[in-house]
Amino acid sequence: MMPLLKDLRLALAGLTLLVGLVATSLGGAGEARAAEARHAIAMQGEPALPEGFSQLRYVNPAAPKGGRLVQGVLGTFDSLNPFIVKGLPPQGIRAPLVSAANVITGYVVESLMARGYDEPFTLYGLVARAVETDDARSYVTFLLDPAARFSDGRPVTPADILFSWQLLRDKGRPNHRFYYSKVAKAEAVGEHAVRFDLAGADDRELPLILGLMPVLPRHAVNADTFEDNTSFSAPIGSGPYRVGKVDAGRSLTLVRNPDYWGRDLAINRGFWNFDEIRFDYYRDANAYHEAFKRGLFDLRTETDPGHWQTAYDFPALRAGRVVKEAFPTGLPKASAFFVFNTRRPIFADIRVREAIALLFDFEWANHNLFFDLYRRTASYFEGSELSARGRPADARERALLAPFPDAVRADVLDGSWSPPVSDGSGRDRTLLRRALALFAAAGYELRGTELVDRRSGRPLTFEIMITTRNEGTDEERLALLFASNLKRAGITVRVRPVDAVQFEARRIDFDFDMIQSRWDQSLSPGNEQAFYWSSAAADENGSRNYMGIKSPAVDALIAALIGAQDRAEAVAAVRALDRVLISGSYAVPLFHLPEHWIARWTTIAHPAATSLMGNVPETWWQQPK
Repeated sequence: MMPLLKDLRLALAGLTLLVGLVATSLGGAGEARAAEARHAIAMQGEPALPEGFSQLRYVNPAAPKGGRLVQGVLGTFDSLNPFIVKGLPPQGIRAPLVSAANVITGYVVESLMARGYDEPFTLYGLVARAVETDDARSYVTFLLDPAARFSDGRPVTPADILFSWQLLRDKGRPNHRFYYSKVAKAEAVGEHAVRFDLAGADDRELPLILGLMPVLPRHAVNADTFEDNTSFSAPIGSGPYRVGKVDAGRSLTLVRNPDYWGRDLAINRGFWNFDEIRFDYYRDANAYHEAFKRGLFDLRTETDPGHWQTAYDFPALRAGRVVKEAFPTGLPKASAFFVFNTRRPIFADIRVREAIALLFDFEWANHNLFFDLYRRTASYFEGSELSARGRPADARERALLAPFPDAVRADVLDGSWSPPVSDGSGRDRTLLRRALALFAAAGYELRGTELVDRRSGRPLTFEIMITTRNEGTDEERLALLFASNLKRAGITVRVRPVDAVQFEARRIDFDFDMIQSRWDQSLSPGNEQAFYWSSAAADENGSRNYMGIKSPAVDALIAALIGAQDRAEAVAAVRALDRVLISGSYAVPLFHLPEHWIARWTTIAHPAATSLMGNVPETWWQQPK
């Protein structure tokens, strides 16, 4: 992994100032008033569960404890520190919205509060048993549970919370640096509370962001070496598991902490049921699948419709020892995109990007490669109330967009836009003619079978970067198919496989022409949108603004979203943001699955109920023999 740019702090400070100024121009939050500590905090409205609740809806409170879960993971890891940019931390199948699906956060290192997965964004007490804030959210105070302990038996103190905040603010991942730098002041309040002064932040989400802050032990973390610590040293946390055996890059085992302080909390009832969880890592997709068929690991997610239809016809499934299940989710659908790096001169012209997007033949690919199981994506918040797809902009959205009259296409504003639909032949002449007309307007022409810049004579050519772990998988097939689609317009595209570590390093440095990516969205988008799309993030190595978007409209809408005081305001801001992103043609929208697919051996079981946000593997258990 490459280090962050030296001017990262300046970029983050600029983004903080921009968000604050625009949010202020959209209206303040009103006068602060005294508040009482509560068991939970919701982004908008009231928490769904009252104080004293006994369990979450989507768990089995009587789930048996014990046994071992083995997860197979396609990939590798070279660090146990998920809180810095350097290194590739271990990942696995996790509950929705767990950052990067890393298996240290939650299992080993807890946060102050825990999500309720039946609500857009509500946190319930964990290390902090209660939370206090005012109407303006100008401050937040977390009251720590006196029983909270790290796995080495040391109590969690306000000093640990302040240490975690300062360390992640100064040396953590870019999102932590951005969020935590908004805090004006932090201090201990007595023996079991910490207060964060948020004056001037104009960010109603910030108390919840702080509630999800990882709690690190001051006595066991070296702040001087933290930013460069990509070792395999076992981190100490207050969570239900400890790091056990580590086989670098191949396997990681977590073992239950028998003295876990929070095992009887209502928020944990029905969670953390295995005595041991092992994550085995596979570099090759075929070896990964064959290992599952042989019973070498217990469950796997499936994202390949072809595999889902044809690759599970093996004896264990026919005998009922393996089952395939589809889990519904109310989240915006996890959608794939081919992403243009607009920092590259060849993608600077929106007409070139629009023309290239026209040439992706979804209908042919879906029918011939994917058994017609995918659905075409048209929104960055697909399949949810936050999506602008098929919806005309309402008065709230139009008011937000009024200062930026050229930011949204007319057909996107009135809700009539949708991705092009081909005839499914793989050689749609109508779409090809439309694309060539756009290329001509941008200064390109066909010379023989090659599309070239009319003035310089240089051919239009670029590279799609994929990881070697995806060779032979849908990602490679799709990249090769897209290259074939583009060849019909005279464009030469190289599909470039690189190993996983190099891919991540180049992605962090934005050293690519085009990659395939996705942005997993929640039902309560907030600060992370600045990390995805803001002008400051475009120059911030390690951010997820892979396109290099620099748009005043996008920056203003992110600020409006962060400052929204009710659900209607937030939804309007997200839909308006969606319209600007769609209109910018920053990516080629591909497709999404209608449901979440998981195959499992029946020795492993899960609750009957599924959360609003989908399946939560942390609630599964081993069937008694």
